[in-house]
Amino acid sequence: MENHILRIECADEKGLVHKITGVLYRKGLNIVENGEFVDPETRCFFMRTEVSGKADAATVLKELKKCLPKDALAQITKNRKKDIVIFATKEPHCVGDLLMRHAYGELHANILAVISNHGALKSLAGQFKIPYYQVSSENKARQAHEAVILKLTARYKPEYIVLAKYMRVLSEEFVTRYKNRIVNIHHSFLPAFVGANPYQQAAERGVKIIGATAHFVSEELDQGPIIAQDVVPVDHSHSASDMAQAGRDVEKIVLAKALRLAFEDRIFVCGNKTVIFD
Repeated sequence: MENHILRIECADEKGLVHKITGVLYRKGLNIVENGEFVDPETRCFFMRTEVSGKADAATVLKELKKCLPKDALAQITKNRKKDIVIFATKEPHCVGDLLMRHAYGELHANILAVISNHGALKSLAGQFKIPYYQVSSENKARQAHEAVILKLTARYKPEYIVLAKYMRVLSEEFVTRYKNRIVNIHHSFLPAFVGANPYQQAAERGVKIIGATAHFVSEELDQGPIIAQDVVPVDHSHSASDMAQAGRDVEKIVLAKALRLAFEDRIFVCGNKTVIFD
């Protein structure tokens, strides 16, 4: 029997948890995991509840709406693997890690395709029998290039798009179409070391930590809601090459964590920040 995930977002009021869990009990559902949070500034209530039992989503939602505030957002979905498409350029570490996790059932997702503006990773995707599409951006206007990618992506109807070191900026139109469904990973030097060779800049400055940030893509470059971050220590003995390797390692881990949270429906986006039930 498949588990279901209930997600609720609404204005806070007294007795909400009691009302919600009462409905679940009366419908014969057993709570196997639960998380709640009230934002102290907005007084917005968030709740993620995983239940087991035979659930008729429409009936449960109908009963919940009777006891929730008027503008409440409530959703019940099966706890299942999400369909995703990966965007990549040339760097193999994140793509390779995701393909490996997918092959061994660790990703909680179905990788439908890899789309890239280069052919460098075609053989890597081929080893895992994942369709690979090279859409070159050479001698193409940004709008024309993106139109091809958008059409190709739409064919797969992905629930999420993963930018696994995809080095092109997506347009506002593209981002809006997949709002809060595009996950990006980058090093956490931004905005300290922008431009070319950030690890060389970091080595010259003698940084003491190397980090990575995974976030949802928004219309403003690298300013979307943050999902996950982590750092690893480095010191004066680390060359720029050593730091780059450390950066690749932490990027893989942070991206995988962020995707697990997204694919398990553990993230609520509230303004430009996230509420996460891990």
